[in-house]
Amino acid sequence: MKLPRILTLIALAVACSVQAQSKGDDLIVEMSQAFRQGNRARLAQLLPQVRGHVLEPWAAYWELKSRLDTALPQEVQDFFTRYAGTYQEDRLRNDWLLLLGQRRDWTNFEAEYPKYRMNDDREVRCYALLVTAVRDGPAAPASLGEEVRRNWFAQRDVDDGCTLAASRLIGNADVPGRMVTNDAWQKARLALEANRPRAAAAAVEIVPPEAMGQFNELNQSPTKYLTSRVVVASKARKEIMVLALIKLAATDPDNAARQLDNKWGPQLTPEERDWVWGVIARQAAQRLGNEALDHYAKVSRDRDLTDDMLAWKVRAALRVIRGPQWPAVLQAIDAMSEEAQREPAWVYWKARALLARSAPSERQKEEAQKLLESIASWRGFYPQLALEELGQKVAVPPPPAPITPEEKEAARRNPSLNRALYAIALGIRGEGVREWNYATNLEKPGGMAERELLAAAQFACEREVWDRCINTSDRTKTEFDIEQRFPMPFRESVVRRSQEIGLDPAYVYGLIRQESRFVMDARSHVGASGLMQVMPATARWTARKIGLPNFVADQLHDRETNIAIGTGYLKLVLDGFDGSMPLAAAAYNAGPRRPRSWRNGPLIEAAMWAENVPFGETRDYVKKVLANTTLYAAILTGQPQSLKARLGLVGPRDARLPEPIQDLP
Repeated sequence: MKLPRILTLIALAVACSVQAQSKGDDLIVEMSQAFRQGNRARLAQLLPQVRGHVLEPWAAYWELKSRLDTALPQEVQDFFTRYAGTYQEDRLRNDWLLLLGQRRDWTNFEAEYPKYRMNDDREVRCYALLVTAVRDGPAAPASLGEEVRRNWFAQRDVDDGCTLAASRLIGNADVPGRMVTNDAWQKARLALEANRPRAAAAAVEIVPPEAMGQFNELNQSPTKYLTSRVVVASKARKEIMVLALIKLAATDPDNAARQLDNKWGPQLTPEERDWVWGVIARQAAQRLGNEALDHYAKVSRDRDLTDDMLAWKVRAALRVIRGPQWPAVLQAIDAMSEEAQREPAWVYWKARALLARSAPSERQKEEAQKLLESIASWRGFYPQLALEELGQKVAVPPPPAPITPEEKEAARRNPSLNRALYAIALGIRGEGVREWNYATNLEKPGGMAERELLAAAQFACEREVWDRCINTSDRTKTEFDIEQRFPMPFRESVVRRSQEIGLDPAYVYGLIRQESRFVMDARSHVGASGLMQVMPATARWTARKIGLPNFVADQLHDRETNIAIGTGYLKLVLDGFDGSMPLAAAAYNAGPRRPRSWRNGPLIEAAMWAENVPFGETRDYVKKVLANTTLYAAILTGQPQSLKARLGLVGPRDARLPEPIQDLP
């Protein structure tokens, strides 16, 4: 055979192979869509056609999961055998355990649970704890009741597993560390505060049955319920009254305060009164009301409050017009749980409160020093502030030892990592991210060590899957690769555009890292698109302002256009807030109108202002963007940087000055 003929055949073989792989990819994508649509017939039809594809485990999972409620146990076991050791095996086992729990098939549940490696589903864990309680009785671990309580309280929505476990353990004297009726009432309080009435109702159903009718009545109209009652005689009736006051406080805290002051307070126990005052005070603090601390002052024992109520007491004490009320800050933090007190925010503010005393003792100075030293580093908002309190600036940490060829090769050969990247490349990002996280999870038995995490992160970086690169490297505790954690993709475009319009490139990078993790096709649940997560309406407004003609929303998917629109908008809001980076970051996340109202208060440190942002997402966003910015500035300049200098002060704008931009969207 002549050489040209051989080359032609080789080329045809390669083309056929590529075409076959492309067809397989298309079928995988179609199966993912069929799974989301609940199309069982199409999944069964397509599965045989993707056998041998790298994402076959996902295809098989979708097909079996879609009919798991009718599948034979042997089919499930065959799946476990065929895909042993994969994420999909453990994912299906999680689903199967939930189904066995719902069916009350405790024999098969108990046989399957020891093989479950994921172990991050609270409902599955509650089923397992219930099985242990029933099986072991008095010999069960003393911590069992507390673990059920912790998982149940952490569940935002009503679930079968933890609710069932709680209902079986409350009042069960045969189980060590048994739960009590007060646990059900506390769960109902927490759920109603979070506006989860179904979860609250499920908790109330565990206590005396007559309480359920009253709960439904108060849930429909707490004002009417409170008005129609005169006295409370029983424990259940008191708790229902507490729930009514909590429900009322969510929409009308002033009315709830009057009801508690005048009518119901004397009829409740000190703990019940404290809880309701804590709810009312927190509502006032979240609304940035000046009366919040007055409400908190009516609490007789701070230990009766939840960590969230106490957190808002700290925030309210930092925002007082006449200056921070440091004794109240210290009192609230000291009343928090040990776990909450270890959070960097409260470590930092406790240290500040100790040092702010008129004449702190040497012991208090030493305690504050130790607190600051315990969190001080470049790793986050409060660690950076703590570093500066100790007289240091934020610098780039030294790099770890280079990743060895052997470490790189181990990451490249990891089947789960490859499957994850393949899925992401096909646009099946959710599945890819979940499998990647599972493969790199340090908490899971067999999870990756730090050097393995760095190698996995580098594997993602090299393929420009920046979110997995950053998030994976972010999880190391002792070795820090700043190039992985704070990459600078598209550097020429970002730096050039930022400098052209007078923006700090570090600020732009700090914002992009938080917005999209540099994922080009990122799209939020509200419709924001691209690197800088710009909303279509905002993009059209910005395009007019910066003179970008003939703009259409689809152009946001173009990298250069997205950067131009995003930086243009950021510059406009930054100028609109007199150059305040914290206010501009809040405006970028929540829209400019809200920060305009949030700044109306005392002139305070921006760190105090940021901690008082009412929206949890925006509060977290502002702190992370500014911390990111400080680190990026250190990287770009090669010089230590100050977070405090970027924060400055925040307060009402000077009414004598004209509004720079009045039509910000």
